[in-house]
Amino acid sequence: MSRAAAGAKGKKKGATFTIDCSKPVEDKIMDIASLEKFLQERIKVGGKAGALGDSVTVTREKSKITVISDSNFSKRYLKYLTKKYLKKHNVRDWLRVIASNKDRSVYELRYFNIAENEAEDED
Repeated sequence: MSRAAAGAKGKKKGATFTIDCSKPVEDKIMDIASLEKFLQERIKVGGKAGALGDSVTVTREKSKITVISDSNFSKRYLKYLTKKYLKKHNVRDWLRVIASNKDRSVYELRYFNIAENEAEDED
């Protein structure tokens, strides 16, 4: 298998991904508008960051951000950028990015389960 074929295998054409930020937004830990702006500035199209053009659109609805792509776009790349945003805003220690159980094109921001870790430490 050639290197070009392996690279194209991981990417999809015309993808729609959603980031569900409902829990951190309800707790006022993060601002969803800043995440939307971060994604618009950082998503690379054709090797250039911020030049989305018509191929990628980033929209916000209440506590969800939707990324619609006409060209190749990796779901993993969206997770990478979301984690980078969390680290920049110093909330990476409390939040994690997880693919939803119901719909695999949706990422959720969830809290780490600290209570379970404390129970294990006591044993």
